[in-house]
Amino acid sequence: MDKFQNKYRIPSTRLQHWDYGQPAAYFVTICTKGRENHLGDVVNGKMNLSGVGIIADILWHEIKNHTPNIDLGEFVVMPNHVHGIIIIHNSDNISPKSKSLPTIIRSYKSAVSKHAHRLGFNFAWQLHFYDHIIRNEQSFQTISEYIMNNPLKWNENKFNPTNKTAEE
Repeated sequence: MDKFQNKYRIPSTRLQHWDYGQPAAYFVTICTKGRENHLGDVVNGKMNLSGVGIIADILWHEIKNHTPNIDLGEFVVMPNHVHGIIIIHNSDNISPKSKSLPTIIRSYKSAVSKHAHRLGFNFAWQLHFYDHIIRNEQSFQTISEYIMNNPLKWNENKFNPTNKTAEE
């Protein structure tokens, strides 16, 4: 029955024993496949969005229209990744997984890819995404400021392929 006996399963980056549909604020980072700069360029500390970057920006703000039990915090599109805060509130879902963080992110990534491909862009996301559960107001403020200042600090960013001193 267990054909591959877990030989090919990649361990989840999600926190074990945490219900990602429960109320919390989550800091999310989603990278493009191969960290290719498909989403635009940073010029003089400001992000200039490409066509795919515009799609990624618009559809992030649309998440709230498709998932009514959330609020969106700070968000930024960078050349090869996006950072955002998703706040999940109490939900009366019949299916607890239907409005969970992984489902929300999967839907967002799918929508961006679908629209980008429809318009002829060669684009893909990395398979996984990074998340951090924000546990207090100080952390929320620190992460919000990090997101807002991300374009200004692009030269120091670990996701910047031209930054030779950044850690991977």
